[in-house]
Amino acid sequence: MAERLSNKWVATVASIWIQCSSGSYTFGVYSSVLKSSQGYDQSTLETVAVFRDMGSTAGVLSGVLYTAVTRNNYSGFCGPWLVHLAGAIQGFFGYFLMWAAVVGLIERPRLPVMCLFMLLSSHSMTFFNTANVVTGVQNFPQFSGTIVGIMKGCAGISGAILIQVYDTFYKGEPNTFLLMLALFPTFISLVLMLLVKIYKTNRGDEKYLNCFSAVVLIIAGYLMIITVLENIFSLPLWAHIFKFILLLLLLASTLGIAIQAQKDDSKRLLEMFSFESNPSMDNPESMGSSSKTFLAKDLAYHELPSGEAQVNVALDHTILFDEEGGMNLLQAMCSVNFWLLFIAMVCGMGSTQAVMNNLSQIGQSLNYNTVEANNLISLWSICNCLGRVGVGYLSDYLLHTRGWPRPLFIAITLATIVIGHLVIASGFPGMLYVGSILMGICDGSQWSLMPTITSDIFGVRHMGTIFNTIAIACPVGSYIFSVRVIGYIYDKEAGGEDHSCFGRRCFMLSFFIMASLAFLGFLFAIALFQRTKRFYMLRRLKHSLK
Repeated sequence: MAERLSNKWVATVASIWIQCSSGSYTFGVYSSVLKSSQGYDQSTLETVAVFRDMGSTAGVLSGVLYTAVTRNNYSGFCGPWLVHLAGAIQGFFGYFLMWAAVVGLIERPRLPVMCLFMLLSSHSMTFFNTANVVTGVQNFPQFSGTIVGIMKGCAGISGAILIQVYDTFYKGEPNTFLLMLALFPTFISLVLMLLVKIYKTNRGDEKYLNCFSAVVLIIAGYLMIITVLENIFSLPLWAHIFKFILLLLLLASTLGIAIQAQKDDSKRLLEMFSFESNPSMDNPESMGSSSKTFLAKDLAYHELPSGEAQVNVALDHTILFDEEGGMNLLQAMCSVNFWLLFIAMVCGMGSTQAVMNNLSQIGQSLNYNTVEANNLISLWSICNCLGRVGVGYLSDYLLHTRGWPRPLFIAITLATIVIGHLVIASGFPGMLYVGSILMGICDGSQWSLMPTITSDIFGVRHMGTIFNTIAIACPVGSYIFSVRVIGYIYDKEAGGEDHSCFGRRCFMLSFFIMASLAFLGFLFAIALFQRTKRFYMLRRLKHSLK
């Protein structure tokens, strides 16, 4: 039994289930009860939200821990499970203490203490993300965009999945939702964490990875249909239970894919052993492999330029042909590409995260009711998944078939974010739904592309540390946009003791400002695209040689 569970496909299913239970993008569900129970104004609530963003994206510690516990040890006492364990402990204590403060179990904490609770709870997600994403990239190195998209996509829909659990059993009790966030992700990760391991294999991956992608997209589509139906009809309890059971069956289908994939791997391995056991047969693949290795090295040698930049570019091309090596964090931070990507993410991730944190308040200002506001959050979560999975797969496909560099997708995403900001700023009826779809897809795209670009340019060995460092761009941008732009302008426009504001004027100027800065990020992404075009051309050639 243990041997059947020890393979990369079961590890992938375990990672998918942990990601689906992580509870990303749920702040909007409990932000209102947090605001009312603690007596916060909008700027204070935005400050708490920024600490949520800081915790959920500043995962340098998780990257350092992952590198330490997986170095030269893929199956012993050390391993990714320790990273999951650290995340589970943080998530439980953070959400539990927040719930205790909201229901009055403990004395109302001061703002810095509440920010600490929020930081602790959200910081747990970086440990789940790092363990699952980096393990996935190491298990499927030739399809890093696809596997990152799957893992990030599952994290993207986790909010909508947990909202379905909430609507089925605890609807109308946001206090209980906080307790659920403390218990549910912790339990799932503790049960499954020992199954997430690193397996060094490269063959027969694409078909079943695409099946995983399809299942995740089907779940996202299913959740979108449910969200629309709930917005139109008032569903009885039996309908909520039925749709929840169907959701569980869809999640369970990933295990069937893993079982079939493992059967095919075992059959292929048996055939390979049978072939190698016959010494009279030549092995043309071995000769082909040798010639391809020589050709790759020869290509790398002739493509290296001369001049002052020779050392840095040589290191980049070494990474191209030695993917398990690469730069450490300090070396990456000394490169121009690191800062181009970082600034682009400040403008992109920061502004989309600020919109996500304020969806409930934006909806209220435009006279959306509570159900519609929660549906916006679910819609964002679903579209976020579509962006993560779809763009992750698309970037792999177009890189391998057309040679399109991944930074080009970052540029396209930022251009779309500009449009999304302008759509929401218009304030016309229904435009918040359109804007949420655009921004959700773009937000997900960035979270899929950024880790993959990091592994491409800087290598896999220190990928967890480097991409989590670049992810700090999200809370940096979120603080600037949420507190210094949205919160400041909202409070200036608000009136009355409840600090409420109604109408387009509450957020219009903020969205114009964010659109302008998103365009600045687009320019930085274009610069990164220009600098890495030849690098990705060589990467495509390397893939074609395998």
